[in-house]
Amino acid sequence: MKLNVNSSLHANYKSLMRLFLYLLLVFLVVACSPTGANKKNEIIFVTHNGPVTYYTNGDGQLAGIEYDLATLFVKEYLPGYQIKFLVVNSISDVIPSLLKGKANIAAANLSITHLRQELVLFSKPYQETQQQLIFNNEAEDSPKNLRSIKDLVSIVDKKIAVPADTSFAERLSQIQKEQPTLHWQAPKQTNSESLLDEVASGILDFTVADSHVVSVMQNYYPNLAVAMPLGKPENIAWALPKNTDPQIVKKVNVFFDQIHKDGRLHNLLDRYYGNSKRLNALDITTFLERTHSLLPKYQHLFKQAQEVTGLDWRLLAAVSYRESHWDTFSTSPSNVRGLMMLTEDTADLMGVTDRLDPKQSIPAGAKYIVKMKDTLPDRIAEPDRTFMALAAYNIGYAHLEDARVLAKRFKLNPDSWADVKKTLVMLNKPEYYSTVKYGYASGGAPVIFVESIRSYQRILERYQPNYAPNAINFKGWAGEY
Repeated sequence: MKLNVNSSLHANYKSLMRLFLYLLLVFLVVACSPTGANKKNEIIFVTHNGPVTYYTNGDGQLAGIEYDLATLFVKEYLPGYQIKFLVVNSISDVIPSLLKGKANIAAANLSITHLRQELVLFSKPYQETQQQLIFNNEAEDSPKNLRSIKDLVSIVDKKIAVPADTSFAERLSQIQKEQPTLHWQAPKQTNSESLLDEVASGILDFTVADSHVVSVMQNYYPNLAVAMPLGKPENIAWALPKNTDPQIVKKVNVFFDQIHKDGRLHNLLDRYYGNSKRLNALDITTFLERTHSLLPKYQHLFKQAQEVTGLDWRLLAAVSYRESHWDTFSTSPSNVRGLMMLTEDTADLMGVTDRLDPKQSIPAGAKYIVKMKDTLPDRIAEPDRTFMALAAYNIGYAHLEDARVLAKRFKLNPDSWADVKKTLVMLNKPEYYSTVKYGYASGGAPVIFVESIRSYQRILERYQPNYAPNAINFKGWAGEY
């Protein structure tokens, strides 16, 4: 596909003119907008759907790091206020909606840029990201060894697209000043996730996206590859109108300072991104292939186990894949066997007579996970509770407790998976394991185990529908099914 450079330059000139008119309109809107367009004791966050902002998860519940941050902020710093979310179609609608008085705060994965700083106030940043040029490394004509923008500009038959009115378009405009022949498209009403999907499908040659978004999407599309970083890293923050009450701005900044200091920000970032780089491209490709060839044989058994235990069948399928790759005859050198790789002791405890029988192995493994969850202190909340139960499933509850003891000793949070996984890996070092009750353990194994399962489960949640049985038959783990 050969693009005409002159027509591309003309298109970019028109794009810049539209941007100028847009800025002029925004300033007029700001000058005319009332300060309090919303109801009293109501705060509205504007955001957009996406894997790193706001979405409905596999359990039908609202999720996303921006959703979690916003609800936590209102709960702790604006008690008595009702929170509402204005979900716009694309990121190009976020700041205009904010400046027209339709919302009070933009929580939408916004990078702090010079252009945006002319329009809005930014809170203290909560995350750093790096813009990356992304391509499909499986395409027959995919370019190899791109090292600089000059290399990219020299490939005039490739199509580049980024969402309109984004930091990516702003960065490409800056680059174009030094490389006038650089050309790209900036469609409206789209987002990074959609354009990455087009790159993975071979529809689009290149896009630019933030590194944390790319790392999430590579779990679904292993053929997405990073050609090069673009520019320096950027910070992500909330945006507020410039006429916002200074007390609200202060509370927002104190909120981010506090959750950074007490570790809750770290825990949230780990919840959404901590597992995103655990699997490599071959892991993901093999897993996706086996979801078609092997998973259908056992899917009904995982769903039956969900009916009994209340655990999402996709979690159970992810555990089973990590344990046995869905090979019912899998046996380890230590005689751990079956789809859920049960030890002899665990099988005896759960009443299993044949560990190679999927009809026995799958429900027994599910019940044992519930047993681990029930053993944990009640104060440990989800999803940390499930992550720790999975770690105990892999390494044993005693060693998990040793890691929690070490976490408390090092002034970390023993009820947070993000902190406990730091101390689990210490259990193979004499200076640490000699100071706890149960001694040495290969603590890195359960960390890899849990993080891999998290990744596999997310892939299944993307491609496999949830299961909602009419009635859950769960009463507890000890023989009450």
